[in-house]
Amino acid sequence: MKVAIVHDELMRRGGAEQVVLTMLKAYPDADIYTLAYNPEGTYPEYKQHKEKIHTSSMQILSKTVKWMQRLYFPSAIWAMKSLDVQGYDVVIVSNTHSAKYVNIDKNSLIFIYTYTPFRLAWNPTSYSQYNNSKGAFRWVFNRVISYLRKVDKEAAQKGNYFLGMTEETVQRIKDAYSIKDVKIIPPDVKCRNFHVSTKPKDYFLLVSRLEYYKKADLAIEVFNKLGLKLIVVGNGSKAKELKALAKDNIEFKSGLSSDELSDLYANCKALIFPQYEDYGITPLEANASGRPVIAFGVGGVLETMIPYTTISIKSTAIFFHEQTVESLSEAVLQFELLDFDPNFIRKHAEKFDEGIFVKRLREFVNEKYSKMKKGKSVTIKLNLDEGYKLEKPAANHR
Repeated sequence: MKVAIVHDELMRRGGAEQVVLTMLKAYPDADIYTLAYNPEGTYPEYKQHKEKIHTSSMQILSKTVKWMQRLYFPSAIWAMKSLDVQGYDVVIVSNTHSAKYVNIDKNSLIFIYTYTPFRLAWNPTSYSQYNNSKGAFRWVFNRVISYLRKVDKEAAQKGNYFLGMTEETVQRIKDAYSIKDVKIIPPDVKCRNFHVSTKPKDYFLLVSRLEYYKKADLAIEVFNKLGLKLIVVGNGSKAKELKALAKDNIEFKSGLSSDELSDLYANCKALIFPQYEDYGITPLEANASGRPVIAFGVGGVLETMIPYTTISIKSTAIFFHEQTVESLSEAVLQFELLDFDPNFIRKHAEKFDEGIFVKRLREFVNEKYSKMKKGKSVTIKLNLDEGYKLEKPAANHR
């Protein structure tokens, strides 16, 4: 079975890029197709696959994430539409925005793993640029969004099977693309990359891209107020603004090695997770380090965390329920009064380990591919023996 994996872009270190690395564990000989690849911007493990990475014409222009984003509309859409993915039995599309636009061989069986429908098209209010636009700029924005929705929905129709992360994201996929059936395979956490410390230190941790919808500003306001130590790991378009907002008890880090990040997780008091996230891999990374999470109690954490109610040693997180300084502050202060069990938390994270994702993905893909091959064999036999018209069997289960 010849397999290709298509991903939006390999320009940064995010949860989706980690999922693709796990897909490569399932299918190590797969070719990779993507909008653009920056070996220094994304995870170093991709260098092991560099001979198999095929990029679009945007590779010439997209040297950084900032330039990729600036040139995305319409250049990236055109570039991905002109990228040919031909001659594969199976194509796995790892996608939020542009991966599904590629030109795929009509004989390939296509699996579309969607983290969430294209955020700019289907949830534009998660961007400060959209919220702050007025007059002619808002009119242009809305025209672009209307076009993106049309293109995005059309591209989704090429999928034979759809996969999602959680019940919530599955419903978004169904609503955006008019899909009936979506298989849930939650993204994995690579527990082997994390360890449990016997003596955590006195800081809280936030690991995130520093963008508007990630709500790092809320965490900074809270820790400015409480005076507790917070380490912020990440970079993004709001980095300069957030650093200006922070007091001396808040420290910023970026460009860390895997070992450095692992040590920060293992030795923190808790991870702060203030955003509304479709899934959220960082809470599971904290759990893999035996550390609890203080999280906004909506979205993906509802399906990955065990929230504290009455017994903290059987919990992996404390939820707060409003994205306000008061609500998060109350949760942090409540956390300080509780004891959590690092071993219980680590064992919980192991339920989402890499091997489980690999097994579930292989089983689903291989089952559907075997079913398609069997269907082709039956169709060919009927054609030869009984004069039936030879047709490709329908594999689309939308």
